[in-house]
Amino acid sequence: MEHQIQQFLTYMAAERGASANTISAYRNDLAQLRAYFVEMTDLSDEESGGGIDIDEIDVEHLQEYIVHLREQQYAAATVARKVAALKSLFSYLHGEGEIAANPAEQLSSPRVGRSLPRTLSQAEVDALLEQPCRSETPEAARDRAMMEMLYATGMRVSEFVSLDLSSIELQGNRASVRCIGKGRRERLIPIHRHAVEALSDYLKEARPKLARGRREAALFINRRGERLTRQGVWLIIKNYAEQAGISGVTPHTLRHSFATHLLRGSAPLRNVQELMGHANITTTQLYTQLTDEHMRDVYDRAHPRAS
Repeated sequence: MEHQIQQFLTYMAAERGASANTISAYRNDLAQLRAYFVEMTDLSDEESGGGIDIDEIDVEHLQEYIVHLREQQYAAATVARKVAALKSLFSYLHGEGEIAANPAEQLSSPRVGRSLPRTLSQAEVDALLEQPCRSETPEAARDRAMMEMLYATGMRVSEFVSLDLSSIELQGNRASVRCIGKGRRERLIPIHRHAVEALSDYLKEARPKLARGRREAALFINRRGERLTRQGVWLIIKNYAEQAGISGVTPHTLRHSFATHLLRGSAPLRNVQELMGHANITTTQLYTQLTDEHMRDVYDRAHPRAS
């Protein structure tokens, strides 16, 4: 089974353009699947090779595996993700002719209720973006530009840290950033004036001081002059959120807030889908529920007979 799993992961990376994070998640989930079948096999039988042959696995085996996952008290979302990984594996192997039948074809995926994403109010965004302005260090200038950029574009943090100096265009009235999203899909996102000003200040004054003469292509760099990491971005935002008295803020919170605030400002759903890089519009539609809740709050506060 190990060989087939590696073959599938190679296919996902090379032909489907799956991100490193996605490949890592698939690898972990499928390694757990393989470990389960190794444990269920009589390891004293040397001919078994320490596990069941993949073409011997049927739907009952997989159903028993799902029961096993639930018994481990995994969250429903985690079980659903692991089931999705094994379904993708067996679908690929069947399509490649590695197995005669797909045992996961009729396997039902666990239903998971989608919780609404955490977003910030406009006042909370303003308070968060204000924090770096209280310092005049190169790091503070970088952090201001970083958070302005995340909120201005709604980029995923993985897309953000992959940006190079060549990814942005700040000249003229059509400032924009070009980023590579999931599935290697490229999109061009406009940048508003406040973000342009913060980026310009960072590039002119702060970045040269952080670079310390290093030739680094990355747009955002740390104090060693190296590309800023996802963990670095997360810690920086967490620190400023604590200073602003706001809990539970991550880089993705700014992404969720970006989409929600655009929709509240009457931006068309299709346009928000394109800006967010969502392959399916149903993902974007999740944010309309937050907009509906906001409208209800406005109605309850404003209508004379609602109170």
